Amino acid sequence: MKSICIFCGSNWGNREEYKQAASAISREIARRGYTLVYGGAGVGLMGACADAALAEGGKVIGILPEALKEKEVDHKGLTELHLVSSMHERKAMMAELSDGFISIPGGAGTMDEMFEIWTWGMLGWHDKPSALMNVEGYYDDLIKFLDKTADEGFVRKAHREMLIIDTDAESILDQMENYQPPQGSKWIKQKSET
Repeated sequence: MKSICIFCGSNWGNREEYKQAASAISREIARRGYTLVYGGAGVGLMGACADAALAEGGKVIGILPEALKEKEVDHKGLTELHLVSSMHERKAMMAELSDGFISIPGGAGTMDEMFEIWTWGMLGWHDKPSALMNVEGYYDDLIKFLDKTADEGFVRKAHREMLIIDTDAESILDQMENYQPPQGSKWIKQKSET
């Protein structure tokens, strides 16, 4: 791995622990020599991620839709900032520039990014690790739901297990560095059966 993407909120959330976790994972990414790829904003948890990685001497690449430049306030100190035309282009560029993905607390945008990149992995369109950093139990209910999707037969257990879940920055990165994708995929199997 050379670069890791963080999906997170442009808001702070209601707990200081969210900011602390955003900073911790970003510092650890920089310490390990990885480039941080993220949404390009200078506010909320996005800004905390960028600031922490930059303070450690890390390289930080932001990708921000033009329409959000004013609302999310682009970060002025990044190594690179790419302005794109849409959210779709933002996600595609994040996927292209990143070798792994970590979702920390955030809202609907974070969920959209996390689910899309995880789905692409299930389909075999990439073999990159994806993780949830479960800060202060933020993702507890989502994790239960994801387990239910596998228990009810809508997601293969191997695909559910693709999503790394942990609370600790170092542990998440260790697991990502040792990640092995499941063999085969639904998409490849369906194509071969036709």
